[in-house]
Amino acid sequence: MSIQDIWFDTALCFIGGAWVDPAEGQTLELENPSTGDVICLIARGQQDDIDRAVTAAQEALQGPWARMTAPERGRILARIGQLVLENADRLARLEAMDVGKPLKQAKADALALARYMEFYGGAADKLHGHTIPYLDGYTVYTLREPHGVTGHIIPWNYPMQIIGRSVGAALAMGNAAVLKPAEEACLTALAFADLARQAGLPEGALNVVPGLGIEAGAALSGHSGVNHISFTGSVGVGKLIQRLASEHIVPVTLELGGKSPQLVFDDADIDAALPFLVNAGVQNAGQTCSASSRILVQRGVFDEVLDRMAARYGELQVGPAMADLDVGPLISARQKEVVEGFLAHGASLEKAAQGQIVDNAPADGHYVAPTLFAGVSPGHILAQEEIFGPVQVVIPFDDEAEALSIANGTQFGLVASVWSRDGARQMRLAKALRSGQVFLNNYGAGGGVELPFGGTGLSGHGREKGFEALYGFSTLKTVAALHG
Repeated sequence: MSIQDIWFDTALCFIGGAWVDPAEGQTLELENPSTGDVICLIARGQQDDIDRAVTAAQEALQGPWARMTAPERGRILARIGQLVLENADRLARLEAMDVGKPLKQAKADALALARYMEFYGGAADKLHGHTIPYLDGYTVYTLREPHGVTGHIIPWNYPMQIIGRSVGAALAMGNAAVLKPAEEACLTALAFADLARQAGLPEGALNVVPGLGIEAGAALSGHSGVNHISFTGSVGVGKLIQRLASEHIVPVTLELGGKSPQLVFDDADIDAALPFLVNAGVQNAGQTCSASSRILVQRGVFDEVLDRMAARYGELQVGPAMADLDVGPLISARQKEVVEGFLAHGASLEKAAQGQIVDNAPADGHYVAPTLFAGVSPGHILAQEEIFGPVQVVIPFDDEAEALSIANGTQFGLVASVWSRDGARQMRLAKALRSGQVFLNNYGAGGGVELPFGGTGLSGHGREKGFEALYGFSTLKTVAALHG
């Protein structure tokens, strides 16, 4: 891939429908994690740029964007989705170069972004209020209204998907958005802004300010002109954002980390489970909040499951994004150090299998071989803390009660899966697992644009995706009319 695949000036911010220089003229280097090379320069937005973006969003809420009907908003989102489809290959190349994920995974993300725009375009005019039976002489009804200016701080692991589920839902409700993409990977966020402009999105309805989290992200989180914040990322940063937003009593949606388990019982269909057991842990090099990093296996099938997972691990190939192998690099040298630190904690454990970094992988790329550990105790650090790398642990259990205790035995609660042919067991565990999503005899349901997503505990609060996201990006107003 070459820089010619980028069709916009990467060192600019997108504010008020136009490409503008960052107020202080500063830039940051954007690195290709597959090679360690600098791709280009991006804007280093700061407080003044966030101020300009918030002002542009506020003006949009007084202009044509505010006067659009829900069907009109929906048509614009649908046009954006069509442009995303038309540019899916180009967007995929940008994402692969920027994030380091294999090209086929990046293409799937581009198609998911288009689907989000289609879904929210179609949903824009379908979120209705209610009438409430009340006292004689009253008519009472509710209205769903936009918050106003919504701030969106997204991570580097799935930029396109998270733009779709966050910004797409906010725009469908009529909010005006200010987006702060991660400084490590922001090219597709800027490309999305340009496609939205081409689709006819009114000026100021979407604004994009790249920059450091501690500067632009903090400025957005604590801005008095922002009415709602959506953040996806680490627990530590989520806590900071919630504190900053609390200064202005601004609601916050947080989608944070996970330590998601898959529970495999003796009666499970192992053939069906195996691809999910491995892929859900190593996809995007394990840099996924909902990655399945804990595999809990009943002792009767423990050896079989472990052996078959190990065989699959032995086939995994790791290399540059454009080689389109099983696993790409980690996002940065810093993240590689974090993952290698966790691997050091497993030095005394049984290493069941590892994938292979291909011989021609660039020396300065941020590669880590996927690693599978066996027989790990539930309290071990590798079974308790989010690693955000291609590392999985396999933990044995004896019965349903022990499986549930281990599964619920972390501070996270994002996703869980149960593999069993016993329908009663499926229902019991679906209710008892502390998790925002539970999958029965599958994991992830193919992404599920329509499926509400979010967690409990340290995994955050609030829900994205599906119609639930529209509720989160709106406020409820009650109107009570006394007419006698």
